Amino acid sequence: MSNQPGIFANAVNLKVGSAAEASAASEDARTTSADDAVHDVVIVGSGPAGYTAAIYTARANLNPVVLAGSVTAGGELMNTTDVENYPGFIDGIMGPDLMNNMQQQAERFGADIRYEDVVSAELDGEIKTVTVEDGTVLCARAVIISTGSEYRKLGLEDEERLSGHGVSWCATCDGFFFKKQNIAVVGGGDSAIEEATFLTKFADKVTLIHRRDRFRASEIMQQRAFDDPKIEILWNTKVTGIQGADKVESLALEDTVTGETSELAVTGLFVAIGSDPRVGLVKDQLELTVDNTIAVDGRSSTTSLAGVFAAGDVVDATYRQAITAAGSGCVAAVDVEHYLAALDS
Repeated sequence: MSNQPGIFANAVNLKVGSAAEASAASEDARTTSADDAVHDVVIVGSGPAGYTAAIYTARANLNPVVLAGSVTAGGELMNTTDVENYPGFIDGIMGPDLMNNMQQQAERFGADIRYEDVVSAELDGEIKTVTVEDGTVLCARAVIISTGSEYRKLGLEDEERLSGHGVSWCATCDGFFFKKQNIAVVGGGDSAIEEATFLTKFADKVTLIHRRDRFRASEIMQQRAFDDPKIEILWNTKVTGIQGADKVESLALEDTVTGETSELAVTGLFVAIGSDPRVGLVKDQLELTVDNTIAVDGRSSTTSLAGVFAAGDVVDATYRQAITAAGSGCVAAVDVEHYLAALDS
């Protein structure tokens, strides 16, 4: 919720009424907003969903403003290596390259992409308001939430303390710093095996730690781990502690079947146990699912508030792929176009 509930009270509380009332509220918002405009659509977040929504809404002459984030622009694909399953790239494409291509395509059609972080939003009423970190408030008739997901943490006592000192959630960001070292990766999905495989380019040995006796990853990814001589797999094992004064020195482990404890000497720990939808901005305003994703109506992007749409991993607890996120962004853009056309008719 907004930290300044008094600002834009007229705009935020506006209900569907006469065109004159809507115009008056819009004029009031224009005089108050530092952005000095009522936009057709503001897209919060980027990644495949946000950038695709930007491409489609820009081509529909809706002049979208994309608040991509100061650090998170491009989403999780900015932290990946080869993307081999995105259609159209026979030899694959690097995640950052794919996101940069999408961004440039959106800008080609006139999308206004801003590297700013959203700190609050008021989504009720016909005119929505979104506040960014420097205090600027943007008004919009429609908002698309494409905030994606964030890395899940182990929840261990020293995890945060040793973050950047051996603990990482991004192999492509930090792998270079672990040349000729013994390191560990925690997880059992595609992302964990991708991280482990990538890290073998630098490390002497990568121990892949998984709490079960089989991986969740796809068969092709599993085979890569099994075939890599630098990867050792510890089944039925969980990390119970991270040890080291100023940097990671070892991990405390526990066998999930026998309860037996052990210690593993490593200088780095890469956590790849999944991610959680970024719903903090809207959790008190939009209906959520049991999976903590934003609830949408069927195959649409329509949320529990009129004029608010959602796309990408923030609505998807099942597939969570770049291609499904992009398709979701397309859905949101088309839904916005139809919504605004209905308002103007």
